[in-house]
Order: sequence, then structure tokens, then C-alpha cells
Amino acid sequence: MELSCFGSHLGWAACVLVLALLLRARRRGAWLPRMSPTDLTGKTAIVTGANCGIGKYVALDLARRNARTILACRSRERGQAAVEEIQRATGNPNVLLRIVDISNMASVRRFAKQIRQEEKRLDILVNNAGVTGLPFSITSEGLERTFATNYLGPFLLTNLLLDTMKGSAPARIVNVSSFRHVGGTANVKHLSGEERPKNFDQSYNSTKLMNILFTNELARRLQGTGVTANSINPGIVRTEIMRHFNWLVRLLFSITSIFFMSAEEGATSTIYCAVSEEVADITGKYFDSDCRLVLPCAAARDPGLERKLWEESERLTGLTESGRM
Repeated sequence: MELSCFGSHLGWAACVLVLALLLRARRRGAWLPRMSPTDLTGKTAIVTGANCGIGKYVALDLARRNARTILACRSRERGQAAVEEIQRATGNPNVLLRIVDISNMASVRRFAKQIRQEEKRLDILVNNAGVTGLPFSITSEGLERTFATNYLGPFLLTNLLLDTMKGSAPARIVNVSSFRHVGGTANVKHLSGEERPKNFDQSYNSTKLMNILFTNELARRLQGTGVTANSINPGIVRTEIMRHFNWLVRLLFSITSIFFMSAEEGATSTIYCAVSEEVADITGKYFDSDCRLVLPCAAARDPGLERKLWEESERLTGLTESGRM
């Protein structure tokens, strides 16, 4: 490996470490899940990417609150293991596994159809599944894989389940973004691979920016329905998110991760937006890892970008009125 490349990885690790230490030092008086008495008996929740990391801890909390909790996972084996673990920990038998490949729009449609057929209501939808470090590739449906997984799949899934959520109102949608959205761009040509992002970082950062833009436009369209939509930054968290990177990046991440938040801590802001009374009537906002309402970057607050991204996402996912059926 070239020295310049090695140096860039060291620089990246140093920056992440410093930021993690600053965030942890600042973390004072944050909301904690145990502070909320919310009971979800009779409610139904879906968490994508719930077999590990932040998603599993979100699902665990919702199950502890007696929600009918659906883990939406790609791997049947890992998903079932998570279901059994959560059932044992909570005593809640209504923890279920449903299979979906969020990067595949046909799979998303099958999953949404199954949910609409099986579930009478849907009160909470947490779009948590995400990847980084994947090489540039185009799926069989003509979509760039990272953008399909992190943004287009959640966009389509949410829209396909909106009628069920409206019928269950008040209901909440929580989209997991990242502080890294500040380094992203909302170039719609990246979605189909018509133009290639510069690197892994730009791909991931851009999908996280798109998550916020989508959330804002979704909240605007849902006004008056009783369904809210908010986006969150979980912080710098020890998860399996780096599993697709090379060994050096994984090693540096592993070494520095002792200073990061645990996956359980990283789930806090998501849980806050999903269950807390404080957020009940808030929509179209962005919360940081301390559960504070903060402003995302300027690009994430551009109504023109929100509309443009929504329209292109509808086209690429085939989301028409007939396509919802």
C-alpha cells in the first residue's frame, strides 16, 4: 500500500477519534430510554436492519415497551437469532422476523405487500438499515447499490406503507441519517450511477444528506395526517458498518472505536424520536445524538432540492399510484 494512502487512513482515524472524544465529552444530560414511561401495548413497529447494531437495540427497546415488533432483515439466520434474543430478554412473544433486501425494489415491494396483508396497523417505522464501503456497482434494477440500500429502498418502503400508517395515526417515521451528511451532495445522477461519486465517503455522505431531504419533504406531504417524520444522527458508534472496508480501515476503526458510543448508546436518539412524549407533535426536524433538535447543513434545508430529489426518486423506484398496489 502506498505511503500516501496509509497516511490518509491515519489522518481519517485521527479526525474521527478527536471528534468522538469531543462528542463524548459534551454528552451531558442526554435523554435516556429508561426515562420514558411510554407503553406500546397494541402498537406495531418495524425496524429495518435490526439483526445487529443500532437497529437491534431499537427493536429491543420497542419490544420491552410491549410493541408488536417486526425485524426487517436481509439475513434469515441472523435475523432469527436477533428475534430469539429479544424475545428472551423482554418476554415479548410478539417479536417477528420478516425478510427484505432493502437494496432491491422488488423485494421491498414484496415485503410491503406482506405487511399490508398481515398487519392491521403500523405505528412506528424506523428506517435504520444502511451500508458503507461497497464498491461502485449497479443493481439488476439499474440503481447504484449504496444509494439503493441507504436511500431509495427506505424511500420506497416508507411510501408503500403510508396508507397503513395514516390509518394508525398518530404514527411516527424515523430515518437514521448521520452527522456526515454535511459532506454529501444531492446529485440525483448518483442514484442510477449515471455519474460516479468520488469515493466511498461521498457515496455514504450523500445518502445521509438524501435521508434528511426525503424526511423534510415527506413531513411536508404528511401535514394534517397525524403521521410525523423526523431524521436523526446516532453519533459515532461501534457497529459493523465498516465491514466492507479493507483490513487497514477496519483495524484503525477497531482501535479507535474504544472511544465511540456503544450500539446501545447509539440507539438513543432513534428511540427518542420513536417513543418520547416530547417529540409527539414534532415533524420534519433533525435531532443529534444527544436528542437535541438541531439544524442540519444548509443543503439539507433546501426545498428545491427536496422536491427535485423526491420526483427523481419516484421515477427511479416506479412509485406511481398504481405502483402502490
